[in-house]
Amino acid sequence: MSAALVKPLDVKLMNLVALLLLLGAMALTGVGLARWLAGHSVFAIQGITVQGDTNHNTDMTLRTQVLPMLRGTFLTVDMTGAKRAFEMTPWVRRVVVQREFPNRLRVKLQEHQAVAYWGADGESTLVNSYGEVFEANAGEVDQDELPRLNGPKEESAQILTMYQRLQPQFAAYDMQIEALELTGRGSWRAEMDSGAEFELGRGTEEVVVSRTVRFLNSMKQVIANYGRGVNALAHVDLRHEQGYALRLKGVSLVAGEKTPQSKSF
Repeated sequence: MSAALVKPLDVKLMNLVALLLLLGAMALTGVGLARWLAGHSVFAIQGITVQGDTNHNTDMTLRTQVLPMLRGTFLTVDMTGAKRAFEMTPWVRRVVVQREFPNRLRVKLQEHQAVAYWGADGESTLVNSYGEVFEANAGEVDQDELPRLNGPKEESAQILTMYQRLQPQFAAYDMQIEALELTGRGSWRAEMDSGAEFELGRGTEEVVVSRTVRFLNSMKQVIANYGRGVNALAHVDLRHEQGYALRLKGVSLVAGEKTPQSKSF
C-alpha cells in the first residue's frame, strides 16, 4: 500500500482561506437575513394585551399614549424603554412588559390605589396605599372623600401610617380626620371634618398616639361640664407636658392649671 500523499503547505493555506471566506459569507448572509426579518412589517407591533389593574387605563388609552413612543419591531423594540414608557402613564405604579409572538406586547399593570391627597389644600397630588406620592388626575379618584396629608415628601409613608393609627381613635368619638400634617419642626397637626384643629405635638408614633388617646378618654367629661358635645371643639393643644389646652366654640379653658375652669388628667 502506497503512503498517503501529503498536500503542499500552499494548498492547505488556500483551502483554509477558502473555508474562512465561505464562513464569512454565510455569516454576512445570516446577519442580513436577520436584519431583514427583524424589520419586516409582519413583526411591526400591532397591539397591546393588558392584564392586571385597569380601573384607569385600558388597551385603547395605553395604545394611544404609549405606542407612538415605541421604536422598532417586535424583535428589536427596547423593552427597558417600553417599560419606562408605560410607567409614565398616569395611575401606573408598576408594569411588566413581555413580547407576545408575533407582533404584540403583553403588559401586566399595577395601578396606584389613592388613599389620600397630598400637599396644600387645592393641590391634586395623591398618596397611594404604600405611602408613595404620585401625580394623577384627582378628578378620577374613585372615593369621594379622602383625607389630605402634608409634610416632607420623603416622610409620606410615615405620615400615612400615623393617619392610619390616629383615625380609628377619633372615629370612636364620631370624629373624622380631614387633614394631617407633619411640620418641618417635627410636630403633628390634625384638622377634623368639623373644623376643629389639633396640635398633637412632637414624638414617636407611639408617643403621639398615646398622648392623643389620653386626651380623648377625658375629653367628653370636660366638654360635658359646659353642656357641649364633641362638635363644639374648636382648638386642642396637646403640647403641654402636664395637661392640655382646648377651646370650645364660645368657651375657653385650660386643663392642668389651677383655675376655676381647669380639668387635670
